[in-house]
Amino acid sequence: MRAGPSQDEIRRQNLGALLRYVHVHGATTRAELTTALGLNRSTIGALTADLAGAGLVSEGTPKETGRAGRPSLVVRPESGRVYAYAYSVEVDRLRAARVGLGGAVLDRRELDRPRNLLAGEAAPLLAGAVKEMHHAVPADAVCVGAGVAVCGMVRREDGLVRLSPTTGWVDEPIGAALAAELGIDVPITVGNVADVAAFAEHARGAAAGCDNVIYLYGDVGVGAGIIAGGRRLTGHGGYGGEVGHMVVVRDGARCECGSRGCWETEIGEHGLLRTAGRDDARGRDALLGVFDAADRGDARAQKAVRQAGDWLGFGVANLVNIFNPEMVIFGGTMRDLYLAAAAQVRSRLNSMALPACLEHVRLRTPKLGDDAALVGAAELAFERLLADPLDAG
Repeated sequence: MRAGPSQDEIRRQNLGALLRYVHVHGATTRAELTTALGLNRSTIGALTADLAGAGLVSEGTPKETGRAGRPSLVVRPESGRVYAYAYSVEVDRLRAARVGLGGAVLDRRELDRPRNLLAGEAAPLLAGAVKEMHHAVPADAVCVGAGVAVCGMVRREDGLVRLSPTTGWVDEPIGAALAAELGIDVPITVGNVADVAAFAEHARGAAAGCDNVIYLYGDVGVGAGIIAGGRRLTGHGGYGGEVGHMVVVRDGARCECGSRGCWETEIGEHGLLRTAGRDDARGRDALLGVFDAADRGDARAQKAVRQAGDWLGFGVANLVNIFNPEMVIFGGTMRDLYLAAAAQVRSRLNSMALPACLEHVRLRTPKLGDDAALVGAAELAFERLLADPLDAG
């Protein structure tokens, strides 16, 4: 027979549960923690004292209670002292941020990214942004890790970017390249941008409280972060969610992955600009230009938006039938397309989705906006700390 968990193991699990709760929910009273975690007051007090001693949380009286009697102490994450670095490698830009425990973005930098820039060339730029931010970091602050969000297929075991057609990366070791540039002794975790954005929106964004979520992220290509039963669904090896490469048009337009008729050839950057007669344009500003022209009455732009919106609804309907989500979130350029063509998306969804799957699904835009990828990358970095606060802190 397997022995039950030891007292030390139980204590560490409870420490992780308490820190995770405060990390996600922010300042919380001891009384609320007692109810939420199902532990008694003395245990909550002892756990809080351990975490405060490690510099991970602080305690204080609430500013106003409105109630008679002794107020319950409020536990707060030490956002200014405990932080992670987050990076987002996107088609046209590189972003870096310092994110505090509790999810607060404390500092950020953004750089233009030439589309032919490889990992070995991107790493020094990202490291330079971090070194700039590091000048403002308090002397007693602690970096617990770093997370990277990348548009592409990321091997879970070591963070190798196996394939990113939109950035031209094949077998690019961005994590290792960053570690070499930064020279810091903290783990660097790499994830797909749609997956980490879904992680963030599920933890503290539009999908908080929803256990079944699809986050669609678009730029040149399209990917999905999928939460099923409250857990990230990344597939064997970590390559799940490449929904942009569902073939929807037999012998259709050539996709950058090498196939033809992929979903992203109809709703991604190239397809929408092609239909709008703007083949030579590229980038998010060019897409926004199409949406603006359609709004001002340009017939060809309106046709492009309607057609792309119809294809967006077509793919979403299939995903809704397969995964039965409570919510679909549209991020990146998919947010702009959805807002411009919501009627077409909803019409196609209503006509194709199974009634039982359709009746509860909600369509939303990200509460965290463009920060979803950075916050999600930071969440990857915080996971080790939240799993065992005293060991990782």
